Amino acid sequence: RGEGRRGGGWPWAERSWVGRRGGVAYAPTGGCGATAARRTVARRILGGFPVTAPDLEVLHPKFIDHLLGHRSDSGIDGFLGLQGVELEAGRLVVEFEGLDDHLTFIGNMHGGCLAALCDHCLGLVLYPVMPPGSWAATTEFKVNYLRPVSGGTCRAVAEIQSMTRRSAVVTIQVENDGRLAALAQGTCTVKLAEEKDD
Repeated sequence: RGEGRRGGGWPWAERSWVGRRGGVAYAPTGGCGATAARRTVARRILGGFPVTAPDLEVLHPKFIDHLLGHRSDSGIDGFLGLQGVELEAGRLVVEFEGLDDHLTFIGNMHGGCLAALCDHCLGLVLYPVMPPGSWAATTEFKVNYLRPVSGGTCRAVAEIQSMTRRSAVVTIQVENDGRLAALAQGTCTVKLAEEKDD
């Protein structure tokens, strides 16, 4: 079992992924190969130490390439028009435009739309920092609605607060046209690819 350490930096893991609309910029600054880096991070996660956002590293870059700028034509994410606009290790930003179809009869957005946005982000933010073939599923989450939304852009920022080999805790902040509209926190079950045959 690999060893990890609490806190401190990992010189080989100093990389940055900067999400943009339509692309990703990758800037390697570490001194060892990507394969060795991925294996070391995988050992750290599998070792059972809680991993916080500053220690997270991208293990699934193809997921980032696929997600950024993508808009689904089906499912709840297609209905809402969710689009990933920023994604890096431990942090995800998703946006959608409030439409008439999202509003209740009193003219405000249904709370389920914002809850679906939060649930969507809860799992997605984990995939870049897990080995390909892994999966995550929401166990529970809570949303505090802070103000009504009747239109405009809804922007969710999801951040991994803690992650182990079994679970992760994620917080989400939702803004509507620059104003804080909702706060959420949830837990996801994590199943790493190396453990699928267990």
